[in-house]
Amino acid sequence: MARAPVCIYHFLVLNWYIFLNYCISQLKMNPRAAQIFQHGGQWKYLTLINLVLQAIFHGAACLDDVLKGITRKKDIKFITAFRNLLFTCIAFPISTYVCVAFWALFLYDRELIYPKGLEEIISEWLNHAMHTLILPLSVAEFFLQPYHYPSMKKAFTLIAAFDLAYMFRILWVYHKTGTWVYPVLAKLSPAGILALFFLSTIVTITIYQLGKKLNHRTWGVMAQPGKQKQK
Repeated sequence: MARAPVCIYHFLVLNWYIFLNYCISQLKMNPRAAQIFQHGGQWKYLTLINLVLQAIFHGAACLDDVLKGITRKKDIKFITAFRNLLFTCIAFPISTYVCVAFWALFLYDRELIYPKGLEEIISEWLNHAMHTLILPLSVAEFFLQPYHYPSMKKAFTLIAAFDLAYMFRILWVYHKTGTWVYPVLAKLSPAGILALFFLSTIVTITIYQLGKKLNHRTWGVMAQPGKQKQK
């Protein structure tokens, strides 16, 4: 796809995520919302971490587009490599996981993930922006440009490190407050919590593999930055 339309798209989506993060920051002005963000703030919720990750990715993608347009180069070394690694291993897997896990639990029993009282704090449009729209925006990337996927070892290490860091974050919040970040964790035994953490990592890795296959199907076996789609 031509570079200018892709750059405009990334710029618009970047501003969308900046706007969403701003909306989240304004929720803290609500006394009831302020209680929710106590002890760990927004960084204890994967949904909100994902919004920041998406803003960072689209910022890097937009910068990559602009620099390629200015220099007429196919790759901007560090920026292109960072964009590829962030999207393939973190941005796409995490946004997809957030969407799938949230709606699966919501449909099963919303009280396990999104108690009804939260609707008085988080509007319906913001809920869908955080948990629904993130998926099509991520999937759209595969049809805009090819992504170079890292080695399996590097990818799995990065995914596992991210998941492990977030799991420790959840456990730290529980240790400090005696309250689980997500109500579903309060329903599980210690063994059940460990099993859920392990399953979450497996699901994230599976999503990574699905993204890799989609990238391959869309752009062919090369899937290298700057190369054209095979005919």
